[in-house]
Amino acid sequence: MNKLMNLQDSVKLIPEGDAVLALGGVTNYRRPMAFALAALANPPSQPVTLLTFTAGLESDLLVGAGLVARVRTCYFGLEAFGLAPNFTQASDLEIIEESEASLALGLRATLARVGFMPSLAWQGTDLLKLRPDVKEINDPYTGAKLTAFPAVECDLAVIHALRADPMGNTQLGRNWGVDRELAYAAKKVLVTAEEIVPRLDRADIDGSIVTAVTEAPKGAWPTSCHPNYPLDGQEFLNYVDLAGTEGYDALIESWAARHLH
Repeated sequence: MNKLMNLQDSVKLIPEGDAVLALGGVTNYRRPMAFALAALANPPSQPVTLLTFTAGLESDLLVGAGLVARVRTCYFGLEAFGLAPNFTQASDLEIIEESEASLALGLRATLARVGFMPSLAWQGTDLLKLRPDVKEINDPYTGAKLTAFPAVECDLAVIHALRADPMGNTQLGRNWGVDRELAYAAKKVLVTAEEIVPRLDRADIDGSIVTAVTEAPKGAWPTSCHPNYPLDGQEFLNYVDLAGTEGYDALIESWAARHLH
């Protein structure tokens, strides 16, 4: 089945209502920037819940445009380039406290088709006070107190990849992050790819679970997409300098012109 879709139409895959949007990539690597800019041009009907293992530049764009109601991530920032300015200044954003463990185990529960996944994580911390939906249980075999992390659900996962074919088979490269887990846990999956090839003989994400594929050359820029291109440090610096100033909109428009036209 041919699953090719243009970038502007791909934004329509975000469902109506209180949708959970997952973004793939790792910190400043292989982030779905082209999709984020397309979402700014064609925003969803209402702000989404943003789910990402580590939130970076693409997530800060969405927050700055008012497209995010709540955030589920264990990190939000720009690494060596400092804080994420829009996220830092947001005053009406709901933050759902997460850690690497709660997100990873929540995704694992979804993949296992169970309501929760038990772990020793968070025991002895105050995180349980911040998340009343995360329960404590007793191990039925040892009696030990465990944390029951609820399954993490996702309506649409957007993954930027090195290569994909029209059937949705996808190659990510060597640094997967949790992209495969996000894809298999999501109800719908959009892959934006640096290159569309006729057919892949090996896939990190099987095309059978992919809803649509969009060709987006340099679709992660100014984040990196190794080995195709490094991150553009100057553009990161421009972003940090211009956020909250009159020059910010012109910078984002220049990025959109590069990705969307």
